[in-house]
Amino acid sequence: MQDLLKVTGLILRSEPHGEYDRRVVILTAERGKISCFAKGARKPGNRFLSATNPLNFGTFMLYEGRSAYSINEAEITNYFEELRNDYSAACYGMYFLELADYYTLENNDERQMLGLLYQSLRAVQKGTIDLKLIRCVMELKALMYNGEYPGVPPREDGSSYDESTLYTLRHIETSPLNKLYTFALSDKVLDELIQICDLFHRRFIDRPLKSLEILNDL
Repeated sequence: MQDLLKVTGLILRSEPHGEYDRRVVILTAERGKISCFAKGARKPGNRFLSATNPLNFGTFMLYEGRSAYSINEAEITNYFEELRNDYSAACYGMYFLELADYYTLENNDERQMLGLLYQSLRAVQKGTIDLKLIRCVMELKALMYNGEYPGVPPREDGSSYDESTLYTLRHIETSPLNKLYTFALSDKVLDELIQICDLFHRRFIDRPLKSLEILNDL
């Protein structure tokens, strides 16, 4: 009998496959980003019907195939229901999933990115921090984990950033995950941070992200 592989992860994408199955992409702590198939997951009453939706976090027991995995069991510990029930929060959540999908690779060590994604979604779930700030932190830390962060960029008009903006960038760069979402910013500093993130996005993201188009329309 084939051994089962146990992974902990968060579902980034879910799409129909065949008549009743689903193909899901899971960002895992053990195998990086992997593709899995859930047989019969689109049938009413199937045990994988709700377990294979995007945003679900939990443990999955998998059969390993030549090019993909098949889900044998799924135990979801966080469905992020608060995000699903709030349109703005859901838009941010789906953007974070797509951003993590963009940055991560299959069979790569993606534990840092998984932790960042989970903590970012938790920050949205709690609803105590400005969603625009959460987005900035997520974007900047993802860039740092990917090894592309170039440091503080010069301003186009040649002026200086607010000292609090520089401090915030240093805080994001050096802080562990559990300290990332523990602060608030003035409107001026947040505006400067958004400008920096927009500049980096244009420089480092080489394709449109569908969820970002929706997010920018909010």
